[in-house]
Amino acid sequence: MRQHDTRNGRIVLISVRRALYGMFSVVPYQEFSQLGDMRHFHSGMGTRDSVIGLVGVELGAEGKTVSYTEMLYPTNALCGHISNTASSTCSPCSQSPVRGVHSQGSRDKGTEVRDRVDYDPNLLDDPQWPCGKHKCVLVFHSYMTTVIEYVKPSDLKRDMNETFSEKFPHVQLTLSKIRSLKKEIRKLAQEDCGYEEPTVAMAFVYFEKLALNGKIDKQNRKLCAGACILLAAKIGSDLRRPEVKSLIDRLEEKFRLNRKDLLAFEFPVLVALEFKLHLPHHEILPHYRRLLLTSYNQKIQ
Repeated sequence: MRQHDTRNGRIVLISVRRALYGMFSVVPYQEFSQLGDMRHFHSGMGTRDSVIGLVGVELGAEGKTVSYTEMLYPTNALCGHISNTASSTCSPCSQSPVRGVHSQGSRDKGTEVRDRVDYDPNLLDDPQWPCGKHKCVLVFHSYMTTVIEYVKPSDLKRDMNETFSEKFPHVQLTLSKIRSLKKEIRKLAQEDCGYEEPTVAMAFVYFEKLALNGKIDKQNRKLCAGACILLAAKIGSDLRRPEVKSLIDRLEEKFRLNRKDLLAFEFPVLVALEFKLHLPHHEILPHYRRLLLTSYNQKIQ
């Protein structure tokens, strides 16, 4: 033991037959004030204000532990009855840190938001949204036609945002701002980083779920968009350490984000999504088709 410097190291004890029976770490002595500064530094308090801005996400204060087990459920294909029981048990759950805080925030704002909102991948890209009082969309079985009354683009945009805010009063961003951020996500992920359409579609789903659940505002919108791209790239692409570093550098440059803030925001976004990063096909396919159409139109032009 004296031949090796064990400070800031981990010691593993094994038996003669090389069976593990003990493990511990050696931390050098520090003054209490220095130890408090270290805890303050590692807790990421520099981004605490931004984390609080993600409505409905509770990470736990000092000395308090938050459990997220209620968001998890077994997915063993060999035990279908267990999965069904678990899903039925988890679905009405109102004690999770996300839903509990979110419902409380909804009461404070005077709006009634359902604890569980079914996600519709066609909602924000519905051609009916920019209609308002100035446009009429007629959808038939074999084609769709539009009757447009002349109006200024600014008036049409304002009418679209007002209609959207009336239907979703808990959403803190306007529809035009959400669509603008989605364009930035596609440009950075697909054009700048070269990710394929399924990965970009996953980022769209993550971002729209956060927006429709009222967890994104003007202060954290860039951080949420960057975290969604980062999570989608990790799940949808086989990234190595240099590629992850390159992606973070691009997010820093394009979205003008601080690296520490972005990395500290990744876990709150994961909690807000209830750890559901593997998405069903019916949520991804509509975005995937629209991305393919956009790419095809750009190649033609």
